[in-house]
Amino acid sequence: MKNIKSFITFLLVLVICNNNLIAQSIPVKQNDSIVQFIFTSDVHFGLVKDKFKNANNVSAYEVNKAMAGVMNHLKGKSIPNDGGVLANYKIDGIDALVITGDIANRMENGVQSATKSWEEFKTVFIDSLDIRKTNLDKSDLFLVPGNHDMSNAIGFHRKMEPKKDPASMLGIYNLMFPNKAVTQFDSILCRVHYSKDINNVHFIFLSLYPDSAERVWMEQDLKNVATSTPVLLFAHSIPEVEPRFFENPNGIHDINDEDKFENLVPERYKDGKDVKGETRIEQNAFVAFVKKHANIKVYFHGHENFTQYYTYQGPNKDINLTCIRTDSPMKGRVSAKDETKLAFELVTINTHKKTLSVREVLWNDLKSNIKWGDSKTIIL
Repeated sequence: MKNIKSFITFLLVLVICNNNLIAQSIPVKQNDSIVQFIFTSDVHFGLVKDKFKNANNVSAYEVNKAMAGVMNHLKGKSIPNDGGVLANYKIDGIDALVITGDIANRMENGVQSATKSWEEFKTVFIDSLDIRKTNLDKSDLFLVPGNHDMSNAIGFHRKMEPKKDPASMLGIYNLMFPNKAVTQFDSILCRVHYSKDINNVHFIFLSLYPDSAERVWMEQDLKNVATSTPVLLFAHSIPEVEPRFFENPNGIHDINDEDKFENLVPERYKDGKDVKGETRIEQNAFVAFVKKHANIKVYFHGHENFTQYYTYQGPNKDINLTCIRTDSPMKGRVSAKDETKLAFELVTINTHKKTLSVREVLWNDLKSNIKWGDSKTIIL
């Protein structure tokens, strides 16, 4: 009996040692089966955070610099043993950082210009960011605009100072399309939508929301994508898009303080005349598009400023689309009250097994470097 107990104890110790060895020493090997990227949104340069790291009234520049610093040191951290893709492995390479908009805050109530905010963004996320792929090349940076970036560029129904400043829209466009760089922003000609293939996964980056104009472009884009290839959508807006984002259906269809439509997408609002109405018609058109393209598997977005992994079912509850929304370092619904809840997402995909795991990285725990929060694994 004593010998049996000793043998069992030996086996338990061996298992524990092996598990620790996996977590501490096995790197992620570079191959075509893995895609790994960081996802965040709503960085809002120009805002001030009431409290951050025992200081008051901290600028978005300082908060985002701290978040980027954590991203710079993710390599070598162990992914938790949660049963997802690369569980228990060390982070060895990050293919990209994706930021879904609101780079600058809207220039109201003394908020700095979009020009200054874009310069601060470049300093933090272009000049100082140093995350690397497994081959040590610098990770890609993928951006789409948010409603604040777009309103700064085209004007708003409330007073802004200056009235217009397209700097963050120009910056996003020129960074994503270096061969088509422009000096004057045109909201029709300078549409920020594009796609990338990374290790057999198709990434589509959209201008605010998959409205009718974006769907026309996506239809052409997806003609070159095999139906067996998983497609991920990235946009700023929630899928239950707000009426105010659409073109004003009233009068001369302009931006004005009475109607309060923001004209951020070229599609005219169809559900009525009131900015407080529903978006059933608009959403159902998007739902029909997703049904037609069944390889669209995940919708990533910001705008509402909290972490949640959920299923979008559409107005008629006739679709199941996985959605991943993320926290904002400046406007977090939860993290604004508890800074230890500040988060971004680490997304890891095994393209051979068509499995995706998203993990919440709590990057501002005051007692340690990072903590792991929520996680979800899905089949693509």
